[in-house]
Amino acid sequence: MNSALRETLSALLAFDTTSRESNLALIAFIRDALAQRGITAELFYNESGTKANLYARLGPAGDGGVLLSGHTDVVPVEGQRWTVPPFALTERDGRCYGRGSADMKGFIACVLASLDRFLAQPLRMPLHLAFSYDEEVGCLGVRSLVAHLRASPERPALCIIGEPTGMQPVYGHKGKVAMRCQVRGHACHSAYAPSGVNAIEQAAKLINHITRVGTALQQTQDARFEPPFSTLQVGTIQGGTALNIVPQDCQFDFELRTLPTADAGAVLEDIAAFARHQLLPAMREKAPESDIAFEPLGAYPGLLTDPQSDFARWLADWSGSEAFSTVAFGTEGGLFNEVGIATLICGPGSMAQGHKADEFVAVAQLERCMAMLGHLCDWMRAA
Repeated sequence: MNSALRETLSALLAFDTTSRESNLALIAFIRDALAQRGITAELFYNESGTKANLYARLGPAGDGGVLLSGHTDVVPVEGQRWTVPPFALTERDGRCYGRGSADMKGFIACVLASLDRFLAQPLRMPLHLAFSYDEEVGCLGVRSLVAHLRASPERPALCIIGEPTGMQPVYGHKGKVAMRCQVRGHACHSAYAPSGVNAIEQAAKLINHITRVGTALQQTQDARFEPPFSTLQVGTIQGGTALNIVPQDCQFDFELRTLPTADAGAVLEDIAAFARHQLLPAMREKAPESDIAFEPLGAYPGLLTDPQSDFARWLADWSGSEAFSTVAFGTEGGLFNEVGIATLICGPGSMAQGHKADEFVAVAQLERCMAMLGHLCDWMRAA
């Protein structure tokens, strides 16, 4: 591992960019690294001004070119038994340890360490850089950057997202919708339970329907994904105040992970229609104030890029891997794809190490990523 890459990775890992924290110090570091090379960066802040996306481009003017994308936030370390400092680089036995080393500061470090090579020769198309916040909590931060690209007359044509895939090109993942359901019933003393509207019982009926819908989704399968069908599950539930009080309120969260070709809206409408037509009439007959409300918590679209496209074949050559696959986790790739940017995922490390104590990325993986970026640079070089 060359010294520029080591120093850059060490600097990035030192920033605590857990999603609940600000990422501005890390963004300033990247902005300054670009400015030292004469590259101007644009920042897109969240509403409170505590986080920002960074977007930059180099090379010739005009549309087209390649976007290199990565997220700057990481998951928490609390409750995990680390044997190395989580927010520092520890290099040992051919591995680089630290929170975010695999997911996905290793890729960002490779991009920054490759900039001088891209700048050393004229490019025939622009290179775009996009580093976002709050990916780990639902691909939330990148949306302002995507909106900027949608409105730009000079948007990139291709994108590589450097999520950890073992440097194996990935062309697809499922979409996700996270929802919160709030059930309002009517409280009373449990001795007179039939005169109340039990919010937990009504929620249970709705959850049973969600389970039936999830089972039906298994009938449509795509063997390229694991599991090969859309999934629907309830993750949390809260309700009630005491055993001798018919509960007035119950709340539960559920998520839908859809195959890229599935209609998430139709699934959600099925669930809402069951609440409207099968549950609410009887509930409101006893208590007119009864209600069932749904609140979206987050969503991102699925991704399915043609694995036989020229771009996909080029990436296979650059990365040194002919095996194309899909991944179970989500990325901002579907959002880029929706604005006409053909997107593939390929980056150093493995998600088997991500989100865990003693997260690491192998030095060999970082070196393969540097080689891939070198091949990309050669392909983008002006004749």
